[in-house]
Amino acid sequence: MDTIAHLIDTIHAIFGTTLPRQVVVILIYAVLAKVADLFIDRVLKKLTARTTITFDDDLIEFAHRPICWTIFLLGLQHALVLATLAKPWETILPSLLKSIILLLWFVPLFRFINLVVEQNTAKVMERGKFGTDLFLLLKNVLRVVAVAAGLIWLLSIWNVNLTPLFASAGIAGVAVALAAKDTLANFFGGVSIFADRSFKVGDVIILDSGERGEVVEIGIRSTRIKTLDDVLITIPNSLLATTKIVNESAPTPRYRIRIPVGVAYGSDVDEVEATLMAVALAEEEVLRDPKPLVRLRAFGESSLDFVLLAWVADPSHSVGVTHHLLKAIYKHFNDKGITIPFPQRDVHLVPPTAAD
Repeated sequence: MDTIAHLIDTIHAIFGTTLPRQVVVILIYAVLAKVADLFIDRVLKKLTARTTITFDDDLIEFAHRPICWTIFLLGLQHALVLATLAKPWETILPSLLKSIILLLWFVPLFRFINLVVEQNTAKVMERGKFGTDLFLLLKNVLRVVAVAAGLIWLLSIWNVNLTPLFASAGIAGVAVALAAKDTLANFFGGVSIFADRSFKVGDVIILDSGERGEVVEIGIRSTRIKTLDDVLITIPNSLLATTKIVNESAPTPRYRIRIPVGVAYGSDVDEVEATLMAVALAEEEVLRDPKPLVRLRAFGESSLDFVLLAWVADPSHSVGVTHHLLKAIYKHFNDKGITIPFPQRDVHLVPPTAAD
């Protein structure tokens, strides 16, 4: 500021009384605005063009004009300080210039936020972290907060007393919170789901009540899952945030199928194991890594209890793969003469004695 003041004095001394001091100030700031314009256009834009990211290019594009116009308007503000204005212009004109500067920055900033959000919307949706409607709600909430902050700043420039406004907003906020407590509970429940990342769209989950299905949407108020019967279940987010959820797609997306198989006593256990392993390896959707396993678990009351353990890449395919494996096991056992017993009990009839 001292340099600018010295420059003003020098130019004014050169021209004498030909140019008023206020005009000299405006001309100097206009030259500075033009210098800033040339610097941004010929230096900064070339530097940002060499980078691989587009964020800096967009930032310079949106900030270019506000910077230049702000310098010029600061010159008008400086000229008003030097001028002797009558009431009420001594208050109105400076406040008007400050309001224009605020709008010069607020509008491009608002557009820049919208551009960044739109550019990243597709990436967020592909990752499945946000439902469409919840993401749009968060974006709109951000916009409302930005607009409210701009209005409060504008009112403070004009020296408007904000205390009654804040008091009224507090009362209205309490009334809205009481009237929409369930909606707010569901909203913050959805936020907690995203924060914890307990599940996302596309995961297969099991609810505490026993329903199993794929998460198809995480919304503002509720989460929707589609069961294997193609039935859509809608659960409020507040309940999901406080209940036990089993995520079959985490921490890795693969899912283990467990098929218990009982064979008759006297069967060749090595042949049973080899047959079950061959059936598992013949199924296309069964993963080779991890490798399927066959284990003899117990000596049951009527059978030797084996279990076939196999992994599939997608938990939603587990029912279909289980169906194919069961059919193949039954056919192979029939071909090899391996018996699958059913529960049997021996009943011995004791004849009554003479005393009875």
